[in-house]
Amino acid sequence: MNTPETLEIACSRAWPPLVEESLGDWRLRWADGFTGRANSALAVGDPGRPVPEALRAVCDFAHDRGIPPMVQVIRDSPNERAIVAEGWSQATRHARGHEVVVLTAPLAAGPPVPGVTVHDEPTPGWWELTLGPGEDFPAARSVLTGGKIGYGVATLDGATAGVVRGALVDGWLHVGRLEVGPGFRRRGLASALMGALHTWGAEHGADRAVLQVAEGNEGALALYAGLGYAPHHRYRYWVAAPGSCEDSTS
Repeated sequence: MNTPETLEIACSRAWPPLVEESLGDWRLRWADGFTGRANSALAVGDPGRPVPEALRAVCDFAHDRGIPPMVQVIRDSPNERAIVAEGWSQATRHARGHEVVVLTAPLAAGPPVPGVTVHDEPTPGWWELTLGPGEDFPAARSVLTGGKIGYGVATLDGATAGVVRGALVDGWLHVGRLEVGPGFRRRGLASALMGALHTWGAEHGADRAVLQVAEGNEGALALYAGLGYAPHHRYRYWVAAPGSCEDSTS
């Protein structure tokens, strides 16, 4: 059964941090600041202690590694209600959006598209389009290459025009980092990249795809709806109120 909790765990495994520690069912994650998913506590299931104590452990883990304490939690879940009760606030300053829609779709191989391929290793052009300003550092490259990954590349006029990342976890194809270069947009490359990645995933045993999109990204939501994706659940990032997350180990 694909509950929000089981799907969040699969998505976390498709986006592996450099450091991960268990806190009961919760997962404490660090990747030197590269993305919220790899630098927050995934608060699903039972942390094995009262939530106030669990949040203090989240704070200690984050402080020890120099990142802001943050939790990723399924919207409207008991864990989220408990976190709110402790005075934590929505992480509205999170760069890629603090409220996220998780979409899923059945997976089937499609026809090949000339110039669009999925590689076993990232190409230089893939890196160039995938990593945004200030993101090209070792932790980012480690997160993006962890696990069984397909690196989708669209080539036009000898240049890398678009890229996408696909990770295989437990029969799921986790899709991320879809990007089309500014000079190549509105040519159908995003759909072509998704089609190629779906084919790759199906050929490697996946039967469903999952991806995560910021709530307000209407263009991306429309694209994925047209490709057969439907909302599964939502999650949010929460941060501690100023002064409420002191390091108990100091």
